[in-house]
Amino acid sequence: MDLAPAYEELRPAIDAAILGTALSGRYVLGPEVEAFESEFAAFCGVAHAVGVGNGLDALHLILRAWGIGEGDEVIVPANTFIGTWLAVTMCGAKPVPVEPDPFTYNLDPARLEEVVTRRTKAIIAVHLYGQPADMKAITEFGQAYRIRVLEDAAQAHGARSCGKRTGSLGDAAAWSFYPSKNLGCLGDGGAVTTDDPYLASQVRKLSNYGAATKYVHEMPDGVNSRLDEVQAAILRVRLRHLDEWNARRARVAASYAAGLQDSGYTCPTVADGADPVWHLFVVRTRNRPSVVAALGALGIETSVHYPTPPHRQKAYAHLGFGPGILPLTELLSEEVMSLPIGPHLPDESIARVIDAALSAGR
Repeated sequence: MDLAPAYEELRPAIDAAILGTALSGRYVLGPEVEAFESEFAAFCGVAHAVGVGNGLDALHLILRAWGIGEGDEVIVPANTFIGTWLAVTMCGAKPVPVEPDPFTYNLDPARLEEVVTRRTKAIIAVHLYGQPADMKAITEFGQAYRIRVLEDAAQAHGARSCGKRTGSLGDAAAWSFYPSKNLGCLGDGGAVTTDDPYLASQVRKLSNYGAATKYVHEMPDGVNSRLDEVQAAILRVRLRHLDEWNARRARVAASYAAGLQDSGYTCPTVADGADPVWHLFVVRTRNRPSVVAALGALGIETSVHYPTPPHRQKAYAHLGFGPGILPLTELLSEEVMSLPIGPHLPDESIARVIDAALSAGR
């Protein structure tokens, strides 16, 4: 994904936002952050948004605010970026992985019963690749067991499930505004959304040295994780264009799906009631190394999300997950491949990717 066109399209407005912030003399916890929090909460359809330093902090601070820690368990997708797991272990809790749905690659709610215990305190549902997880089934399970449900919405800005925006489907949601996200800033940034005023206040204090009022510190475990004014100003500009840019991504995805139909590639499946935002367009192929090499030789960059699942990373070797224990997750890590996608991908580039993929896949 080429990030420069996203800046160029909105350059006058972004430059004005940056300059206005620079001239204001307010650089931390000022009016731009306050305005963005209000606007993003309204966009998601929730009462509260709290800006934080990045997506990992957003996940971690929610879990901390819920009091999750040593001896607790949190159910996580096996097929996800490692940040989802890191947020759990940063709290001292244990991540308990669940295999994905074989069609959407999101956490499979039918498998939750297999892993829930009396120590389970939360479920993290990741909207992977911009495809909403099955939140109806997951939240119903959570309610039945009195377990909180946290949306990892880092790849799903603007997505909907049964008409409701991601970020409003669980007890809370964590967001990343990393530059390549559908809603990205020009650095790191993150947010928490929720309808729970107590959770919002706790996250706000935890992220600001444990203080709601300057120099009045209520928590011994507060951190410094704040969305800064410049990034908030940029995000306010880009938020106004998010739905339009997501629609452009959807057109790219539709072109790929039509062009690669019956080609030997497994294209994404959209779940009933889901309106994804196509953060990534991920296909599966048994010949990934040769396909990646063939496309690369033509100057077409691909990526793998993700080549090594969390349970096979050195960071989690101590949990003792041996080869084959999560077979579908491991199979996906060997077969998935992300094609170029973004709101500024030209039609000729889309056609070139399709032609190259068809040729490489023969």
